[in-house]
Amino acid sequence: MTTVHHRTVTVEGWDVFYREAGSPEAPVLLLLHGYPTSSHMFRHLIPVLAEQYRVIAPDHIGFGRSSAPSVDDFEYTFDELARITRGFLDVIGVTRFTVYTQDYGAPIAWRLALTDPGSVEGVISQNGNAYEDGFVPDFWAPIWAYGQDPSPENESRLRPALGREAVEWQYLHGVPDPSVVDPDAWEHDLALLARPGNDLAQLALFGDYQTNRALYPEVQEWLRTSRVPVLAIWGRNDEIFGPAGAEAFLGDAPHARVELLDGGHFLLESHLDDVVDAILEWRATF
Repeated sequence: MTTVHHRTVTVEGWDVFYREAGSPEAPVLLLLHGYPTSSHMFRHLIPVLAEQYRVIAPDHIGFGRSSAPSVDDFEYTFDELARITRGFLDVIGVTRFTVYTQDYGAPIAWRLALTDPGSVEGVISQNGNAYEDGFVPDFWAPIWAYGQDPSPENESRLRPALGREAVEWQYLHGVPDPSVVDPDAWEHDLALLARPGNDLAQLALFGDYQTNRALYPEVQEWLRTSRVPVLAIWGRNDEIFGPAGAEAFLGDAPHARVELLDGGHFLLESHLDDVVDAILEWRATF
């Protein structure tokens, strides 16, 4: 049975919790989670990939078991989350890695790559955009509006995204058999979202999301020039990041492998074995 370690380090005075498994000598696979979850979303993936990789999954600041300071004490932007992630990698001594991105993990990964292009040995994007393609308009309209104008009216349209119905929906939409999704996954997320002041942190990140789009041309140039191996594996029924976001990688990384599975946003909850098989087959090609 694979041993998964649960550890915490300090980065700039903040606690960064992470899960780790695998040989310290193995290539590193860095798992970067999305909203509204944490490294908990990788709880089943970590042990099965630990035979191939040193698997490391941190919780972003404001998520999971990492520090969750108030908006008065920490600037909740994707630039800052990426900066803390770089600091985390420095603390644990990781200089090169393959990155698995999902949702919020993608813009953090792109910042790591643009800051130090040679550090990224491969990209696995699971429902994590690097293109305008794939944004589902109905879902994103209130986020874009809030980013342009964080008025009370626009905030009121976003606040339901912090609630039970929206969080459950993120896990269940597009899943052919919802009974395979563990309800503890969304209960875990809801408990952490309910921490005092965390709503304001999440609203700040909603407002900052538009800054990620401005990075896409640089990310696409990096994909073209680096020829980094890419696996875009997507729940094709996702109503947040549609499958066009996966197919778009082929424009700049024609060598990429694109897999569209019959699932939703949190693909690991319903299609873990398919994702693992695809990762291991992809890794065997380089």
